[in-house]
Amino acid sequence: MSRISKDEIVAALTGIVDPATNRDVVSAGLIQGLVVREGHVGFSVEVAPERGAAMEPLRRQCEEAVRKLPGVLSVTAVLTAHRPSARGGGQAHDHAHDHSHGQSHGQSRGEARPAPARAGALQIPGVAAIVAVASGKGGVGKSTVAVNLALGLARLGRRVGLLDADIYGPSIPRMMGLKGKPETDGKKLMPMENYGIKTMSIGFLVEEDTAMIWRGPMVQSALTQMMTDVAWGDLDVLIVDMPPGTGDAQLTMVQRVPLTGAVVVSTPQDIALIDARKGYAMFEKTHVPVFGIVENMAYFISPGSGEKSYIFGEGGARRMAEKLGCDFLGEVPLHMSVRETSDAGTPIVATAPDSDEARVFIAIAEKVGAHIDEALGQRARKAPKIVIEG
Repeated sequence: MSRISKDEIVAALTGIVDPATNRDVVSAGLIQGLVVREGHVGFSVEVAPERGAAMEPLRRQCEEAVRKLPGVLSVTAVLTAHRPSARGGGQAHDHAHDHSHGQSHGQSRGEARPAPARAGALQIPGVAAIVAVASGKGGVGKSTVAVNLALGLARLGRRVGLLDADIYGPSIPRMMGLKGKPETDGKKLMPMENYGIKTMSIGFLVEEDTAMIWRGPMVQSALTQMMTDVAWGDLDVLIVDMPPGTGDAQLTMVQRVPLTGAVVVSTPQDIALIDARKGYAMFEKTHVPVFGIVENMAYFISPGSGEKSYIFGEGGARRMAEKLGCDFLGEVPLHMSVRETSDAGTPIVATAPDSDEARVFIAIAEKVGAHIDEALGQRARKAPKIVIEG
């Protein structure tokens, strides 16, 4: 298969004309963040905020023009409304050159947030429930919980998908033991699969050590397309490994995705619990039910004596759950096997389901499954009844 170059892609895009300016999208400076890797192409079409919704046909034209090129396996074109597009320049611009040093991921100083979209605006055909696994801060083992929760739900007989929504630090490919690139049917990407779990991550499309220097609107659009432009098929539940924190990416998920519920992950120490409360508050304010809280790294069991040592404090997440009035889903021990299997791409629920550590995750999955069933039951009871006369 011939290799596609950036110059070929730019040349194809010069044939697409922006009707508002009557200039091609490249010379008008609309094409940003062009990335090409082994036949997989990604870029954004950046327009003025007031033109956002009306520019979707132009985005599709750009995507289709690149998809027709020999050697292109997949195209991800995201529509962003970051700032007015009146910028000259005859080539596709790399966002890395525009990113201001020292600004936080997903936000630029003085940057206006996009207007909130109606909750539940996106629909993923065939997916019955969507559950977000979130944390107020990084480093609490959220992705480990998300992976083993997904595997636990699958062991309980559910059809499960796993979406890695952490654009800046995608770790799901390694944890799930997945390598290579997703295939496409010409219209949608096919999720990669291991251990019976359908999985999608931006990590499949970029090198593991690549720094994703994307602004908030690009991240939002990429998340939207990883959900709607992937052939998920029929799933009982899609687990979403959320990025840590409560920024633009998280708000995109809670405002635009019909989340069935959320699971908040924390460690026992006070500093982590403070941030976990922020995550809980975000879901509460956006009317997403919090199924409960998982306390990760809850205790360490001495290999010699079997004695529990509460290295990071004892019972902090349990007390927080009681105070907030939500379910405490369980304590995950700090154990070498959990870390080793995650790093090796052989998650403990998949490879040692009868171990004590795996049983903890499966017990958490049982509780989450019960919450999902209850939420779907409530949704069904609220649905209008259709009466057929005749």
